[in-house]
Amino acid sequence: MTLYIVLIVAVGLERVAELVVSKRNLAWAMARGGREYGFGHYPFMIVLHTGLLAACLVEAAHRPFIPALGWSMLAAAVLAQALRWWCITVLGPRWNTALAFTVINAGLLSVRIRTENAALAHALAEPSPPVEIDEWTT
Repeated sequence: MTLYIVLIVAVGLERVAELVVSKRNLAWAMARGGREYGFGHYPFMIVLHTGLLAACLVEAAHRPFIPALGWSMLAAAVLAQALRWWCITVLGPRWNTALAFTVINAGLLSVRIRTENAALAHALAEPSPPVEIDEWTT
């Protein structure tokens, strides 16, 4: 559990570092005529991401550590962070916390929610073996 707490704190610190880089890059873009849209929702995004990390800690307190799963997911998380920072580095001052991915994620979540609701409705309608429901192919 202690290692997991350290991981969550490290991810939180990494996100703070992203905010610092994003703010610096925003200043760079604004100095070159850039414009910012949709800033009003930005604080909510920060709260949401902070809440996600807090929820990870709450859930971890109620789950046993499964070494094969835990270590492989740690490796995946480290690789994902390396990829994230590679992107930030390659984009240089043109990188900031982009709205485009939030919109894409919202679209994906709307599909996922509809799919899960359909699966739940099916499960409640008739007790039977699980059925794979995939809205992407229907």
